[in-house]
Amino acid sequence: MQTDRKIMLSRVLKRWAPPLALLLLFVLFTVHINRVDKTELVSREGQSFEKAVVTAVLQDNLQPDGSRVGEQRVRVRMKTGVRAGQELEITSPSGYLFGAGCVPGMNVVVMQSVSGGSTVASVYAQDRERAIYGFAALYLLALCLVGGRQGAKGALGLVFTFACILFVYLPLVYRGWPPFWAAVFVCVVTALVTLYLIGGPTRKTLAATGGTVAGVVIAGLAAAAFSAASGVTGWNVSDIESLLTLWNTNGIQVGGLLFSGLLISSLGAVMDVAMSIASAMGEMREQGPDMGRLALFRAGMRVGRDMMGTDSNTLILAFAGGSVSMLLLDYAYDLPYSQIINSNNIGVAVMQGLSGSFGIVLSVPVTVLLAVLLYTRGKKTT
Repeated sequence: MQTDRKIMLSRVLKRWAPPLALLLLFVLFTVHINRVDKTELVSREGQSFEKAVVTAVLQDNLQPDGSRVGEQRVRVRMKTGVRAGQELEITSPSGYLFGAGCVPGMNVVVMQSVSGGSTVASVYAQDRERAIYGFAALYLLALCLVGGRQGAKGALGLVFTFACILFVYLPLVYRGWPPFWAAVFVCVVTALVTLYLIGGPTRKTLAATGGTVAGVVIAGLAAAAFSAASGVTGWNVSDIESLLTLWNTNGIQVGGLLFSGLLISSLGAVMDVAMSIASAMGEMREQGPDMGRLALFRAGMRVGRDMMGTDSNTLILAFAGGSVSMLLLDYAYDLPYSQIINSNNIGVAVMQGLSGSFGIVLSVPVTVLLAVLLYTRGKKTT
């Protein structure tokens, strides 16, 4: 009995001690890069965003046709900040981006500026924090209930990926790292952790990780080639005027943000393809241990061909979906085809969709080849 416990403990330590040690080093690295003094771009002295609840609508701006013109005047009870517990009479703009159609009992976020005894405040937006956290929690719960143990591991991988984007990618870019290589680093780390959680320390995990990294890098290289051929660069984005401020104040390489964003957005689809192929080939190898390398390669390619069509379609539709409003405006204004196809916005959307699909398609043979080499390593094949 004692021997069995020692064997089990040894297996647990062998599997989890190295990754936990690496995770600790990664956490220390993350803490270090987040120690950065940010350049103040806009003075926010005295300004804060606080939570409040609407107690009464003093003057409404609702028109007979259901539209809103001008602004509302409402009374709110502050729940946070220096005015917590007090009731203030403030305005709520009727814009689609700022303000809210207030009704009594609505939770809102108030933008306020306090100077001495005077307060200038207005409704910034409806308080959506609970809804966001609630839907995120429901999704993770559904993932765990439906996926079981593997779903829970996938949820951990998702949380880790999101944390890496916020606390690793953004600080690295802010510190002056090339956005492309910062994205490659984040993709490698997140792919390794996510696939390790799902597959464990196996050849399947190694093959899937290699295929994922290769596919993501290929997507970036395809985007760079498209940029050189078409003249579409990271400077042709809609918010470049605001990004130029970061370039002037901190030397951030804003021109590479478009390509780094492409890598991150294609990571999920490429990871899905690579893991599915590596898993299927591992199962084929288990069921047919005498399968030769060429036969295993052909079988893996058949699996990959069935997957690449649907996953490429998914990625292209995802980028196209983000451009629906722009396409509708182009259609409504009846713009000439030459104007539409040569616009920067269309060029960026096409580059993102096709480059990401290049990464998916070419990750298939890379993953298949790595899986063949790893699964047949040190074993005789016929």
